[in-house]
Amino acid sequence: MDKIDFKKSDRHLYTGRIGRFDSLRVPAMTFLMIAGTGDPNTAPAYAQAVAALYGLSYGIKFARKKRFGRDHVVPPLEGLWWADDMRTFQTREKSAWKWTMCLRQPDDVTTELLSDIRAEIIAKNSKKKNPATDTETLSRTRLELFDEGDVVQVLHIGSYDAESPVLARMHQEVIPGLGLDMRGRHHEIYLSDPRRVSPEKLKTILRQPVQPKIGLVSPKD
Repeated sequence: MDKIDFKKSDRHLYTGRIGRFDSLRVPAMTFLMIAGTGDPNTAPAYAQAVAALYGLSYGIKFARKKRFGRDHVVPPLEGLWWADDMRTFQTREKSAWKWTMCLRQPDDVTTELLSDIRAEIIAKNSKKKNPATDTETLSRTRLELFDEGDVVQVLHIGSYDAESPVLARMHQEVIPGLGLDMRGRHHEIYLSDPRRVSPEKLKTILRQPVQPKIGLVSPKD
């Protein structure tokens, strides 16, 4: 049985070098997604969201293998980040942050399969004293085709709080220097498990969607 491993089949999307900013086009891909707000280190909603994503993703993995004879590796967690005041990412006011956490899925995963797995997990959780997530969070998790398009990305090694200088260079020097404007939401792909890897060794892909710079239009006489 062949096993899909996105990190191998789409290696360019999950690799990079420190200090090298790569321009690439990201194809449309299927994701499980859930949105929320608050500090990812302390907000209960964040932990419940991630637990829902992984619970559903592993349920889908096992169901595909049992029902259809297809298997895949559950890929790294990803996150889209933004705020009403983007300066909070510089000041690290994490309680003001908004996020959509994501886990990529094989393209043959359907909403019907997701619904089946969600119902199974909700039923199992009803028998647990302290489940890792709740019915409301599981119900908000959606399957979506995400077409990100043109991006600039770089590999960061270090703590999440040490990303700011790299992002400043990307946003203020690299992207304008390529004749591009930023668009969309800041995107991170977490290649390391923070529960097992020390902060200074964490590997994260930092990605920013871009578009051609819009030129200034001269006023008419």
